[in-house]
Amino acid sequence: MPLRSVDPLTPLHRVPAPAPTDFVAVLLTAAEQLGTAARACELAVQHARAREQFGQPIGAFQAVKHLCAEQLVRVEVARAAVYAAAVTAEPADIAAARLLADEAAVQGARDCLQVHGGMGFTWESEVHLLLKRAWVRAQRGGGRTESEELLAAELTA
Repeated sequence: MPLRSVDPLTPLHRVPAPAPTDFVAVLLTAAEQLGTAARACELAVQHARAREQFGQPIGAFQAVKHLCAEQLVRVEVARAAVYAAAVTAEPADIAAARLLADEAAVQGARDCLQVHGGMGFTWESEVHLLLKRAWVRAQRGGGRTESEELLAAELTA
């Protein structure tokens, strides 16, 4: 039975999973996850500024401020890790960048969906696509388990 993609715009047959030892592919996936996280943060902030509730933008509410601030922090930490891994090209740095970028993308897309509310699930918004793509990329080769194993081996050596 062939695998089906959760995103109809990106079929799995066009997105091969990288081998766990292909560090360039893992780094590129981390960079792609970083882009997803940054876009999710951008969309959440735009929506928080534009959407009004009780006569003021929803970005004025503390809960929404905290979601957006946490998204930005995760994006900037992941950005620093991905840039550092690209410069050093060390397997441990690439694994750490992948873990941080995966978390920034998945959690950032979830937080963006939270800021958008029910509208984030509709086809008029791209938020649900960001979340689905982040989930798929997080499960591809060189993902969480492989990166954690590599980091554990590097730290205990």
